[in-house]
Amino acid sequence: MLKELVIENLAVIEKAQVTFDRALNVLTVETGAGKSILIDAINAITGNRTSKEIVRTGEERAVIWAVFQEVGPAVEAMLSDMGYQPEGELVLNREIQKDGRTRCRINGRPASASQLREVCVTLINIHGQHDSQALLDPEKHIHILDAFGALQEQVRDYSRVYGELTKTISAIRAIDTDEAAKQRRMDLLSYQIEEITAANLRPGEEEALAERRAILRNSEKLSAALHEAAGAIDGQEQPGALELLYSAAQSLGSVAPLAEQLARTAERLNDLYYALADAAEDIKASLEGFSSEDEDIDSIEGRLDLIHRLKLKYGGSVDEVLEFLKAAQEELSAIETGDQRLLELEKQREALTRQASELADRLTARRREAFSAFQRQIKSELQFLNMPDVAFSCSHRVGELGPGGRDSIEFLISTNPGEPPKPMAKIASGGELSRIMLAIKNVLADKDEIKTLIFDEVDTGVSGSGAQKIGTKLKQASASRQIICVTHSAAIAAYADCHLFISKGVREGRTYTSVQRLGFEQRKREIARIISGDLVSDTAIKNAEEMLLSSGSSE
Repeated sequence: MLKELVIENLAVIEKAQVTFDRALNVLTVETGAGKSILIDAINAITGNRTSKEIVRTGEERAVIWAVFQEVGPAVEAMLSDMGYQPEGELVLNREIQKDGRTRCRINGRPASASQLREVCVTLINIHGQHDSQALLDPEKHIHILDAFGALQEQVRDYSRVYGELTKTISAIRAIDTDEAAKQRRMDLLSYQIEEITAANLRPGEEEALAERRAILRNSEKLSAALHEAAGAIDGQEQPGALELLYSAAQSLGSVAPLAEQLARTAERLNDLYYALADAAEDIKASLEGFSSEDEDIDSIEGRLDLIHRLKLKYGGSVDEVLEFLKAAQEELSAIETGDQRLLELEKQREALTRQASELADRLTARRREAFSAFQRQIKSELQFLNMPDVAFSCSHRVGELGPGGRDSIEFLISTNPGEPPKPMAKIASGGELSRIMLAIKNVLADKDEIKTLIFDEVDTGVSGSGAQKIGTKLKQASASRQIICVTHSAAIAAYADCHLFISKGVREGRTYTSVQRLGFEQRKREIARIISGDLVSDTAIKNAEEMLLSSGSSE
């Protein structure tokens, strides 16, 4: 359960520390104080997307801490798999900087927002007004029913087979084209393969040809430089560098025994002599290459031009052209052997269709069973919530195989006796939707291990005895799990085990929002304010006291 929430520099909250009870926690809000701030903080700490705009003006960052107790074995195992050791309490931290960057921590160690989401999805379920609106979308109804029937594993098994079936059908369509289109494709591939194969391309060829072309274009300059270098080394009318270096080495070598330093120098001169002799051989070899080369630069230019044209058509480099050739050869081979492959795929499709149909039929049967129990429990919940005349039913159509099976499901209601059930979007008011959604949440609550449920204005559009019934239902639900409810209803607030009040004030020209826990007398005035407005009367206070006492609260 959520034990504590600490907020710093979030919107108009400078600092707030909120402690929750394990039962029913109710938050009421002073006019204009902004109840959404607390919900925004909970959304942020659960890893949901946030914005830099929530950082308090003039501050560098907003920081949120959440402390959870009794997280359960499943969450502890998840934390362990992530590399976080459970330590009794679970402490989540999120920091939102004014430039929009965020930092997250789990038990003091760095984490990602996605890891916060993964952990918190098993800890907290937030129900807001948008959830009620989701009831108007029939596509959501089948997911609600599957959750109630605990059919997620069967849905996953079916989805896996259906995914394989769709891939097989796509492969069949790719092969099973008309004969004229197939022949055109084969002709094109054959032409491309022949054109590339005839070129006899080799990896690295283009670079070698470009280098050879550069040499030939500068052959006269290179030849002159080589002749000049050879002459300097070998000498012509006078001794060259090689002969002079040899003489120097010999001279020093004759006196080397007389001086150790001269011996080292003589050795170095000998090394230089042999290195220069090797260089002279390299120069001679290059000269011989020039003199014997009868290569035509035009042929090199033609070859490079061919490579360039192939690159324009089939890839940005010789390697990419060769990869295109390989792919074209494989595709042509696949088309030529397509009839056999098509037979194999058709057999595979038949087998997968049978398997998917069997799984879909089982899902349909399980969904029918689940809805019968679901309908009974929803009816019971709605009767308690002051909606005894509402008929809750289901439009269930069975059709072709689809991503979720054969079933098309839509919840229907009738709010008046004798009237046929119709889609919720055509009948249900905002208050009715809120109560139906609460009924569904209560029915689904027993199907999961989530111990903290947050209801954001579940009383929208509800008043009088309907609100009182919602309060009673929330009180009952809080016996087995923690409930946190933001409400504008005095009837619901009266059932709170912990009543938190969000108020707003101004100090030194700046707005501050605070959250405080109310005692019995403070609760009387707050509930009276909700009943009668800002001008609280003695009668309203008396009514508030009676509501608190009748709901089980005491001084």
